[in-house]
Amino acid sequence: MKSLGNNIWYVDGDSVPFYTLPYTTRMVIVRLSDNTLWIHSPIKLTPELATQIDALGEVHFLIAPNKLHHLFLKDWQQHYPSAAIFGTEQVAEKRSDIKFNGILSSDFIPPWQDNIQQRLFTGSKAMQECVFFHRESRTLIVTDLVENFPADAFPPFKRFLAKISGILAPNGKMPIDWRLSFNKNIAREHIQHIIGWQPEKIVMAHGLIIDDHAVSFLEKAFSWVKLSRSKE
Repeated sequence: MKSLGNNIWYVDGDSVPFYTLPYTTRMVIVRLSDNTLWIHSPIKLTPELATQIDALGEVHFLIAPNKLHHLFLKDWQQHYPSAAIFGTEQVAEKRSDIKFNGILSSDFIPPWQDNIQQRLFTGSKAMQECVFFHRESRTLIVTDLVENFPADAFPPFKRFLAKISGILAPNGKMPIDWRLSFNKNIAREHIQHIIGWQPEKIVMAHGLIIDDHAVSFLEKAFSWVKLSRSKE
């Protein structure tokens, strides 16, 4: 477990196969102002991880931000039965075996809004993702909206595939298949709103964390929607 700032941590998990590529996993933990915990994209739960989590506070919220980040929700729900689970509509449809306490829709008013802002990134029938901004640490929290793998994460041929997809650092971005499915006007509106939060760091589920010049990184990563670049 590593700190990203005051009251925010991340934990790296094992890799999972995705389209033959080894995708690393990462979850983010935020301690809210009432000292309860908000957990984004839970990774595989182990006794050691549960001990670390319990030392931080009581788990109140489990977040499934898109339909690809749900694999370990059931285990977390069983271990923390009083925690409320929230996911996008696509996640809830995919995981009918899980009881969701709320849907991360565009008009959803979250109980964590004093600490964390959010935006449902829409514009693609293939995928939608809820992204979050932790105010205190000025950290943008995403899953697949941006991927930024180091080159040594893949063997040579798969590294070539990852480069074609556009997910290699330092030029990481949304994977090309998802990118091509988007209405650019809608995507532009969303990313402009997110840039308006003025994040200083970006933590993603897959790849290297951005710990400075976050706005410039986002502008480059979303140049495909033809943003008007700002001066950071």
